[in-house]
Amino acid sequence: MPFLNPFKKYELVDFEHVVVPLSHAPRHPVVLAENKRRASFSSSTNDSTLNNQNTVEKAGSADPNSNDALTIQALRAEVEADVAASGRDSAYDRKSKVINKAIQDIGMGQYQWRLFVLCGFGWLADNLWLQDVALTLPSLSAEFGISEANVRYTTLALFTGLCCGAVFWGTMSDVVGRRLAFNLTLFITSVFGIAVGGANTWIQTCALFSALGCGVGGNLPVDGALFLEFLPFASGNLLTMLSVFWPFGQLLGSVVAWGYLPNYSCSSDLPACSAVAEGVACCTKSSNMGWRYLNYTMGCFTFLMFVCRFFLFHLFESPKYLLSRGRQREAVTVVHALAYYNKTKTWLTEDILNEIGGHPAEVQQAKLSTVQIIKRQAEKFSTERIKPLFGYKRLGVNTVLLWFMWATIGMGYPLYNAFLPQYLTSVDPDAPPTPTSIVYRNYAITSIVGCPGSIIACYTVDIKYVGRKGTMAISALLTGIFIFLFTTSADADFQLAFSCLVAFFQNIMYGVLYAYTPETFPAPNRGTGTGIASFFNRVAGLCAPIVAIHGSAANPKVPIYVSGALLLASFIAMVCLPIETRGKQPL
Repeated sequence: MPFLNPFKKYELVDFEHVVVPLSHAPRHPVVLAENKRRASFSSSTNDSTLNNQNTVEKAGSADPNSNDALTIQALRAEVEADVAASGRDSAYDRKSKVINKAIQDIGMGQYQWRLFVLCGFGWLADNLWLQDVALTLPSLSAEFGISEANVRYTTLALFTGLCCGAVFWGTMSDVVGRRLAFNLTLFITSVFGIAVGGANTWIQTCALFSALGCGVGGNLPVDGALFLEFLPFASGNLLTMLSVFWPFGQLLGSVVAWGYLPNYSCSSDLPACSAVAEGVACCTKSSNMGWRYLNYTMGCFTFLMFVCRFFLFHLFESPKYLLSRGRQREAVTVVHALAYYNKTKTWLTEDILNEIGGHPAEVQQAKLSTVQIIKRQAEKFSTERIKPLFGYKRLGVNTVLLWFMWATIGMGYPLYNAFLPQYLTSVDPDAPPTPTSIVYRNYAITSIVGCPGSIIACYTVDIKYVGRKGTMAISALLTGIFIFLFTTSADADFQLAFSCLVAFFQNIMYGVLYAYTPETFPAPNRGTGTGIASFFNRVAGLCAPIVAIHGSAANPKVPIYVSGALLLASFIAMVCLPIETRGKQPL
């Protein structure tokens, strides 16, 4: 495939043949079904308060057997209903709703499927670098003379970068654009990932991992926002399916580490050179290149993912971002390009946007300033935005339990997974250490067994009497139990069996949690609810290395016990969740 020109600019005239008159516009079946449902609901109620809404929604309902029923009045009625539900009414919001309708009618196609894979790279990179740090801890400890407990501060450095990156890039994507942030996150990650391999001190290594985290930490918020803004509402569940890429990050890291670390690492009985006299055999840089080769390889692989994003796919800027900056014509061009790429038609034109949202020259609200954009980001976490998450008792209880689950899992997951190579060496101080080759072989096998978990979760969530809650609860319970059983023997084969079971069931749990969380929150406040859940998850993860360092001082098994206890606590919360979303439309 020849490299594309990522800097090429497109104009409306390049896609003029994809535009059809509004009266002949193809409507998506989901839109027709929803309009029919609204009209049926309106006609069946006698409440006088709903009579005005009945008039509006009947106007917006199209005949499901007709493709030429859409009029400017019907489209305006649909937008009015959406604006009323969201609580925001400005030129920007109205035009955004129109673009949503246009993308919905274009439907799912080649463009979104390819974007799905490229956004999946962000999920893969996030877990890839978490595993990379976990895999390099024993080598860092040997080369730089850092104790097994204190070397875990390396993980703390990475999580600090992840937290900063998530906040920074989540906001900057609204200021500088999704496209720039989408490409820069992986580019920054690859540059610092390669640089880590050249670090000469442990402090340098931690600093570079932290800088790397600032890049990779932006992947989930930026990639998720970009994909969602090109995704038809009817295919919204694909956003949660991005979690399928998560276990493959661990798989890739573990397989590459299996090749490098057993063959290019110091013997476990060699002390660091800084701790012995000159001339005594010790762990030198030249004899401990495995972890450096691993970082070089992971950095190059991340750069390859950046190349695929930047050169092998022409990513168009988010039309909603373009609207927010007053670049309406470019936003319409992107929608036309989407229709062209998907080999379909669209009814969207600038005239239709102006008819419903007002002409840019006459409307002051058509463009959002940088201050307004940042203010809107901040408003997501205001009391006005949080209050609806506690709108009634069941929803309020569900919200608290969800945030509790994200926090407990946020600490429990890295307490076990971020230090698993150290645990696989031996969790019994009186037992002989497991050979390095066996440790990384077992870690690779564990990663392979864990991959099907996220895929299986996509099917179990729709089983009757099990659903989202049942799948999450069962997988969390089994994960917690198997984590405890993992500590009962230092035998390598025994540890392998239970680490595989843990990996399999925790991936099921994570896959369902990603799907369930946005489904339970009301649509206008969904971003706030999931954003706070993610915040608790990251902050708890930031505390995990501290717990591991101080907890292991008395007993090396303490971090694993804490991890298992946190997973069992999340299981109790899952059982108590009052809302099941299986077979129900999101709020």
